[in-house]
Amino acid sequence: MISSSFLSALSRFDLFPSLSHSIVFTSLFIVLSVVVFFFFFGSSQLPPSKNLPRVYPIFGSYFSFFPNIERRIDWTADLVRNSPSATYVFHRPLGNRHVFTGNPANVQHILKTHFGNYEKGGVFKITLRDVLGDGIFNTDGESWKFQRQVASHEFNTRSLRKFIETVVDTELKERLMPLLASAAKSGSVIDMQDILQRFAFDNICKIAFGYDAENLSPSLPQPKAKFAEAFEDAVRISSGRFQEFFSVIWRIKRFFNLGSEKRLRVAVSEIREFAKKIVREKKRELSEKSLPESAADDLLSRFLSSGHSDENFVTDIVISFILAGRDTTSAALTWYFWLLHKNPEVEAKVRGEIMEKSDGHVARYNDVKEMVYTHASLCESMRFYPPVPVDTKEAISDDVLEDGTVVKKGMRVAYHPYAMGRLEQLWGKDWPEFKPERWLRAAEDGSEKWVFVNRDAFEYPVFQAGPRVCLGKEMAFLQMKRVVAEVLRQFRVVPAAEEGEEPVFTAYLSSKMKGGFPVRIVVRK
Repeated sequence: MISSSFLSALSRFDLFPSLSHSIVFTSLFIVLSVVVFFFFFGSSQLPPSKNLPRVYPIFGSYFSFFPNIERRIDWTADLVRNSPSATYVFHRPLGNRHVFTGNPANVQHILKTHFGNYEKGGVFKITLRDVLGDGIFNTDGESWKFQRQVASHEFNTRSLRKFIETVVDTELKERLMPLLASAAKSGSVIDMQDILQRFAFDNICKIAFGYDAENLSPSLPQPKAKFAEAFEDAVRISSGRFQEFFSVIWRIKRFFNLGSEKRLRVAVSEIREFAKKIVREKKRELSEKSLPESAADDLLSRFLSSGHSDENFVTDIVISFILAGRDTTSAALTWYFWLLHKNPEVEAKVRGEIMEKSDGHVARYNDVKEMVYTHASLCESMRFYPPVPVDTKEAISDDVLEDGTVVKKGMRVAYHPYAMGRLEQLWGKDWPEFKPERWLRAAEDGSEKWVFVNRDAFEYPVFQAGPRVCLGKEMAFLQMKRVVAEVLRQFRVVPAAEEGEEPVFTAYLSSKMKGGFPVRIVVRK
């Protein structure tokens, strides 16, 4: 029943409708006037430069962010470059802040000196948990240490040599090169980005899991496997969550299984089923062989032999390594072949070295290791287009960065390799030039040989630095140089786009060419 007091209050309201409405409208007008005043005139922080966005109460700088969503990596890189200390504090709505830095001293502070204070953090883990679970790239603490310790055994000299001489060489000889030869003969346009992703996917599955995914076929056309499409969808949708105005938006869609979150759920189901298939087959293989841990010859065998047989946990590990092996090297090679086309004089020098070191034949393991100029050109390419353009951590306690930037507990702090590759103070006024020579010096013996000069890891954190430095760095370089050597020895990779048209840079969890990289393959004479 409705109480008499409520009816009495209701009757009093009805007796004076004009007065009640007047009070409501007057109150609303006052509130809106205050909001508008502070929105337009009450900026809590004026930008130090006209090139930096204005910060408004409540909304932060999101009115500058929205027009730049499609070019967010370039936009945040511009913010870093336009900031006096190469560090910019982005103001999110409701007072939240996100630090972007390209300052090497700050990068060292985050990745090494105060490593324990900067973890993946709750936001990153929750946002990517559906895809990565508790895999090595989405975890901290003891779980991360365990996974890294087991994985480190896979990157010794014996494993690297085996990777090149068996896995990569076989994939090149039996799949990639016949496919390129077929494309050259037919004159057809192929998507080099897709081809390289397939190639890298097969490689990582073979070396890490002892499993041939057969994702790359020597014949054309190549229909995408269901799990490959699912993987791409899952990465794109998951990384898109970071762009939502408030995280509650994607959480609501996830709860009600709507739109992109519905597609993500389907994609993740497909991915996990594929990964579990790999895990189950490996378990069966190990049980039949009864091999000790020391005899395990691939990454998955080592994890399963170490006592961690929980299927979901090992599945997370498989997915993480597929992501790392598929997307990073393929992204680096995609941009590399485009930059070579733009810089024919560099391409000529790279090919000259390849022909010299390999004596015009298929490059062997030792030949690849000695390709110094090719190595330098790959480093220079990744300066412009690092496979992971931005990496974000979360502060677990209050801190102050080396340049004086104040970091509060829970704030996200990102180091920005994409921006750092474009900083004049790090690379000089000629930074826009594709110049492998900046990585080289003349040999001291007076010969014409080049000597490679490493850059400080905190100035060039393409492979991270500190305790979480990429374990697969050497493997990635060997794989890329082997692919470059064989492709350039026989073919020219010619972009199919109109002259002057440049690819659009985009990024999900790794760098991409928007819409792929259409090319024609031309046989060298």
